[in-house]
Amino acid sequence: MKQIALYGKGGIGKSTTAANLSAALANRGLDVMQIGCDPKRDSTRMLMQGRLIPTVMDLVRERGDQEISPDDIVYRGYRGVRCVEAGGPDPGVGCAGRGIIATFQILERLGALCADVVVYDVLGDVVCGGFAMPMREGYAEEVYLVTSGELMSLYAANNICKAIARLSSRARSRCRLAGVICNAKNLPREEELVAEFADRIGSHLIQYIPRDQVVQQAELNRKTVVEFAPSSRQSGIYESLAKKVMENRRMDIPVPLEIDELEKLAYDYSP
Repeated sequence: MKQIALYGKGGIGKSTTAANLSAALANRGLDVMQIGCDPKRDSTRMLMQGRLIPTVMDLVRERGDQEISPDDIVYRGYRGVRCVEAGGPDPGVGCAGRGIIATFQILERLGALCADVVVYDVLGDVVCGGFAMPMREGYAEEVYLVTSGELMSLYAANNICKAIARLSSRARSRCRLAGVICNAKNLPREEELVAEFADRIGSHLIQYIPRDQVVQQAELNRKTVVEFAPSSRQSGIYESLAKKVMENRRMDIPVPLEIDELEKLAYDYSP
């Protein structure tokens, strides 16, 4: 079982990338599970034709964790991709990270945490507590950073590198940095910048995803790009990412940049 996690700054496009990656992996004939680790529960929506599926935490509150079956929390989406949404507490109440912990424990108890590939779509750049659990407890063995060339996006990616480096020394953690995905904002020299950032932290740029209007068109039609426009250039890029992820054997312990190094790097590529 290949277990990968996508981390990055909130709003950078992790869920879009994760859903299209899962769809492209399913197109390769793989058994895929995608787990949304965000209280917004929208990670799997485009795989489910726009449907927001019930979350694990909502069902736990309604029934208790002993009254939940796999059919209650695992839903089949595009090409059979198994979709799970962890959910979380009501806004302003409790710790959303606990929802991730409870979700994984329930999936394991039910024997439902199994597939050729498990894709974890993890909330923003929050790497404390439950949000670091996919890395900390050995679930996510391969971490992909999703970033653009914007400074704050690179800053968040660099912070996640610090967590990976720290957690990699723990006995139960097998997480490594598998690569960097540039989900572009179409900034000048953006691909070069993100490639150099990846190299400087001891990793590599595995895929450059240009900004394309077809992504918004697909989402308005409640589908991934891979389903909505399979012959498009953008769909081909997601298919390429899926191929690279499956063939990737490079796993690194990153060396995060100091903040002044990061700022200088971004400045050097500014227009």
